[in-house]
Amino acid sequence: MNFELFIAKRFITTKQYKSSISAPIIKIAIVAIALGMIVMMISIAAGIGLQQKISDKITVFNGHIQITNFDDNQSDITLTPVSLSKKNLTDLNKIGGIKQIHPYATKAGIIRTEKDFEGIIFKGIDQKYDWNNFKEYIIEGNFPVIKDDFSFEVLISKTIADRLGLKLNSEFNTFFLKENPESPPSVRVFKVVGIYDSGFNEFDSGIILGDLKQIQRLNKWNSTEVGGYEIVLNEFDQINQKGEEIYHEIGAKLNSKTIIEKYPALFEWIQLFDTNMVVIIAIMILVAGINMITALLVLILEKTQLIGILKSMGANNLSIQKVFLYNASYLILLGLFWGNLIGLSLLFIQKYFELIQLNPATYYVTVAPVYISLDYILWLNLGTLLLCLLMLLIPSFIISKISPVKAIKFE
Repeated sequence: MNFELFIAKRFITTKQYKSSISAPIIKIAIVAIALGMIVMMISIAAGIGLQQKISDKITVFNGHIQITNFDDNQSDITLTPVSLSKKNLTDLNKIGGIKQIHPYATKAGIIRTEKDFEGIIFKGIDQKYDWNNFKEYIIEGNFPVIKDDFSFEVLISKTIADRLGLKLNSEFNTFFLKENPESPPSVRVFKVVGIYDSGFNEFDSGIILGDLKQIQRLNKWNSTEVGGYEIVLNEFDQINQKGEEIYHEIGAKLNSKTIIEKYPALFEWIQLFDTNMVVIIAIMILVAGINMITALLVLILEKTQLIGILKSMGANNLSIQKVFLYNASYLILLGLFWGNLIGLSLLFIQKYFELIQLNPATYYVTVAPVYISLDYILWLNLGTLLLCLLMLLIPSFIISKISPVKAIKFE
């Protein structure tokens, strides 16, 4: 064992600092690192969690990318039918990274009950629609069963149900206007088989889901004509790249739009979380580093006589610097240990017990979501350790300025 490792081990195992003048300063430095780690972990977990949760909700109602006719570009209502051949769909699937492609159509309507009425958008989907991503939002009932025959079962939101006094198995009239304003509206009687609550008011306030064939019949489309296609990707991070590829693949007659392009203001808002996370991490590491610098300077001052003795015994400046940096590393790791222990405990408590509630009108979610990943936790710990040690290199050079003779006489 070399000289500096022997001395460093001696410092750590005896924990001489606990009974020294520097003890309060060192404790404050450890607490600062632990608190910094807790704040950084919560910031990243909450920021990424909120970004993912909002993105997932938008994806459930829109997919990642929508293919529609150019005439419907600025409207949530599909007016002009789209018909992709099997070859077109096969060519799209060859792009790679696509999980699902499913047809849909939307049509504006008015629900009329005995006491009230409500404007809605009826979204039609086919029998191959994947409901798995919708499961967490179902609060009552089940999904509509869509078969070869016309289905009159629908899924409505809790918001619409509360406004109109509808419950499971309730039946209601829905009026759809025809192209000719002088013609009487078409009427359909739908049955509520499920109620959802996504917490996203923009969708909950107006969207009901049912059979695509209902819209095809109302619009007098054939079975191959739909309002558009929703594409779900395997990875959200590829949305811009795949959006470009799909746009060039579908040709000039159709248009594709990603949900980022469809809801630009919302995604600009959630992207601000990235800036907030960077600022918080920078501030926390700076605070932790300053506290460690203070602790190291106090340790050097307190061990001035020891530094003089070591130098008189032949130790060089680099060896003595390593001794103090080894001890500083131990203190940083101690702070990181407690920070990780407390931070992860808080995150898991929130994840499984959902103690912190949010206002869905502001944050689009009812519960503060958390994202826990080993990757960012490891990088956060490694980055904090390295940056704090780099910040400690400068004050450690004070050791080279200490004279052995003056240091031994130092009181």
